[in-house]
Parts: sequence; structure tokens; C-alpha cells
Amino acid sequence: MYSRIAGTGSYLPAQILTNADLEKIVDTTDEWIRTRTGIERRHVVAEGETTTDLAEQASRNAMEAAGVSPQDIDLICVGTTTPDLVFPNVGTLLQDRLGIRGCPAFSLEAACASFLYALSVADKFVRLGESKCALVIGADTLTRIIDWKDRATCVLFADGAGAVILKPCADPGIISTHLHADGRYKDLLQYPDGVSRGFKLVRAGKAGVLMKGNEVYKIAVNTLGHLVTETLAANGFNKDQLDWLIPHQANLRIIEAIAKRLDLPMERVIVTIKDQGNTSAASVPLALDTGVRDGRVKRGQLLLLEAFGGGFTWGSALIRY
Repeated sequence: MYSRIAGTGSYLPAQILTNADLEKIVDTTDEWIRTRTGIERRHVVAEGETTTDLAEQASRNAMEAAGVSPQDIDLICVGTTTPDLVFPNVGTLLQDRLGIRGCPAFSLEAACASFLYALSVADKFVRLGESKCALVIGADTLTRIIDWKDRATCVLFADGAGAVILKPCADPGIISTHLHADGRYKDLLQYPDGVSRGFKLVRAGKAGVLMKGNEVYKIAVNTLGHLVTETLAANGFNKDQLDWLIPHQANLRIIEAIAKRLDLPMERVIVTIKDQGNTSAASVPLALDTGVRDGRVKRGQLLLLEAFGGGFTWGSALIRY
């Protein structure tokens, strides 16, 4: 038994922040941002808008696309780094919003790779027969935790949510998932505060995402290159058989470097970073839904999803859509 994607959905906040807007609040320029990241605009949450709000809308869109009701859902798995509350977790908050009762509902955190971690977990539930209709979400509101005076990070991150519905299938849908992590690199990309540290930096007004960009870039390109090769080789596929690469939208230069390693033309890569920025856990399902809804991603095609995040964490999924 395999799991297959029965429907996709996404949601972006209404508020848009352009590079020109950022020029007014931090020492940067539109040209600097575009040439180094590929980003021109991004969506940011409004006052009072939460990760669960975004996840709810993406989930409803995915459920509509799959033709399922709240009563059909028997598993909710959310990947996020920015939960509304310490607890209850976003999965249970979302469960209540959708009017779903009794099924497992949880969230997990693996930074930008959180959706692929969540997808891998839900895939196992379906393969083992413990879920007949799983809702998997990647959602983040990274703009809540960045330092708007740090031009190296505030120009990158954005908010959004993406979701998929998984159902059982006799033929391969999700062919395989591959997850990795290496805590040695924790200092290169981190948010250095939290609950058991007493939110000391938050209270002092000094908290924010910290990133050593050049080091992250080098490791991300090398790691993701190996990951893509590992994923294809593990299933007996070669890169020529791949219809679409759907990568984490962290930086256009990283995406282009991975495509070059695959000898894959950019016309076969789903790229949304120009208009969406880096939405962390949401970026891969957002890109997938974009490709599905604009007609590029079609049933029967072979997709490779991959992401890399702080920790470091990284993961991939090879999917026959």
C-alpha cells in the first residue's frame, strides 16, 4: 500500500511587502535583494493573523480539491516553526477550526524542512493502514520572529501555508521520503531563544533569526545536491526521468545551483520565490499547489520535492503525482 496526493491547497496573507517597502525601513535596495535572493515581494500576516489562520485556509482549499469533508480526515500533521501557542499544538487548534473530532492531530518542527518531515510521517501512517485520509500542512509566520533591522534576514522571510490530502493507493504515489539532520551546524542558522531559556532575548528586545549566509549557502547546495542524487538512485530513476523539481524557496541562487547539478533546465523547476519569498515550512507545498493549479504539474508526472532548514535539517520526497 502506498499513499498518494489526492488534493493540494495553499493560502497567502493579503498583505504584500515589496522590496521598495523594505527600502524605507532597513538599509537595503531593490537591486541588492533581487540580485542576491531573487525576491521582489512577499506576503506578510496582518496584526492578529496566526499560523493556524493560514493553515486553516490552505487545508480547506486542499480538502475541496480532494473532494473530502472534515468527517473524512483521520490524521492531521502540521509542520511549523512558528506555532500560535506553546500548547495546544497547531494541529489540535486546526482540528477544532475544521470541526474534526478524535483523530490524531499534532505538529512537528524541523525548520524549513518541517513539511517534508510531516509528509514523511503521514505517509507512514497511510502505508501502515492507520490512516485513510491524512491532512498534511506546512505553515509558518516567520515575519513574527525576524529582526526588521537585520537586512540579511528581514528581506528573505515571508508567511504562508500549503497543504495536501493523502489517501491510500495500490500504485506508488509517494514513492519514498528521505530525511536527514546534523546538529553540528546549529549555530549557522538559528533563533537563539525559547521557552526553557526563559525568552530572555525576547524580553530584552534582542531576539531574531541569526544566519551566516555564505556558510549556509555552501552547505545547502552541497547537501541538497547529494540528497537529490540519493533520492533518485534509491528508486532506480535517473535525472532525465524527472518531470519537475519542486524545491524549498530559500534563495534563487541555491535553486539554480541544484538545477545545474541535475542538468535540469529551469523550465522544469517550480519557482515561486520572486513573489512569495522564503515561507519556510510552507514553501514546498505552496510551490506544489502553484504548479498543480496553473496546469504545469499533471497526473502521472514524476516530482522531486526537497527542502533544507536550520538545525540543519533536510529532506526529500519522490512522488508520482
